[in-house]
This record gives sequence, structure tokens and C-alpha cells, in this order.
Amino acid sequence: MNSKIYRKWSSNLAYAIGLITTDGSLSKDKRHINFTTKDYQLAHLFKKILSLSNKVGKKSNSAGTEKKYYFIQFGNVVFYNWLKKIGLTHNKTHHLKQLKIPKRYFKDFLRGHLDGDGSIVNYKDSYQSYKNKQYHYNRLYLTFHSSSLKHILWIQDRINSHLNIKGSFSGWKAKNRKIKLWKLRFAKNNSLKLLRWIYYKPNLPCLLRKNKIAQRFI
Repeated sequence: MNSKIYRKWSSNLAYAIGLITTDGSLSKDKRHINFTTKDYQLAHLFKKILSLSNKVGKKSNSAGTEKKYYFIQFGNVVFYNWLKKIGLTHNKTHHLKQLKIPKRYFKDFLRGHLDGDGSIVNYKDSYQSYKNKQYHYNRLYLTFHSSSLKHILWIQDRINSHLNIKGSFSGWKAKNRKIKLWKLRFAKNNSLKLLRWIYYKPNLPCLLRKNKIAQRFI
């Protein structure tokens, strides 16, 4: 890994931190960083941004044998320690809190967070009124997820400080999980504000399939 990449904050680095925050992890050996995703393009984008020479592999999850996840692991003690200084830990899933992301680069970090564990949903809602007239409404929702309540509340607070929008906040617990998952969702008008903010210029690093949906509105 090119050490120059993390000596100074940049939009690319902030985006990569967003990916590590959601789909990455720090190993207990205090050296290795891992990134796992279902998206081939995202795995190779992560590798490119951090100038990694490591190969992208495939693996299965703990519940199955089909290798449908792409992963990359690399060792860098200095980068590992730097990630800890900004707030990441090896056991971040439930204990993640706020991170030390410069205000200037928060929108890039947020785009990485969205690509890692968020969603952009768009669909046409058609229904019949009591007068038997058909209505069509183009729905758009932008959602961020986290297993950490403190982290998702921090995300909400930072977004509100930048754009003056709060979104709707909820938590749920699936039958096969022991902990709650938290969701921060923005409906159409506020989603538009967010999308225009995080995709602020062409050719930014991003997950192409989500960007394709965003560009319909931007």
C-alpha cells in the first residue's frame, strides 16, 4: 500500500474509510485490514483507491458454501493504527461511535458508507383512490444502516448539520439476530438533497449500480 495515500486526507481516502466502516474490519492481530462485498466492481475499486497489490479473492459466508463474496486483505501496521486513531476498532460492529472525519470530506465518507451498507430505492407506486382514479407516484428512499446506535445517531447529526435534514430513524431485530439493526431513512425530497450533495461532480469513486439510480434524479 502506498503510504502517501493516508498521510493527507482526500476525497478518495474518505470514501475508502466509508467502505471500511461498513463492509471492512480490523483484524485482532493489529496489522491486517479486511474488506468484503458482494460487488465485484466495488472490491476492485477499493483496491485501486488504496493502491493495493493484493489479489481480490472469493469466499462464502459462515452459513453457506457458495463463494459469492469478494474480499481483499492487506497488512499495514501504520495504516491500521491510523484507522484506530480516527475511531475504528477490531470489534466495531456493535461498538462503533463517531469517527474523526474532516468536515470537508464527510460527503465522500458518506458516499462510501452508502455504497457499503446503504441503499437507494426507487419504484413507481400506483394505487386506486376511492373515486376509482389511478395515481402514479415515483418513490425514492435513501437509507443508511448500522448495528451501532451511537454511530447511526452520529451519522444523522452530521447530515443534519450539513443539510438541515434529519430523516426518519428506526430499529428492528430480525429473528435470526441477537441485536437490533438501526436504519436512518430519507424520503424523496430529502433524498434528492443528499444525492446531489454526495455525487457533487462526475467520475467520483462509487458503486456504479447505485450511482445509476441516483443519476436518474440528479
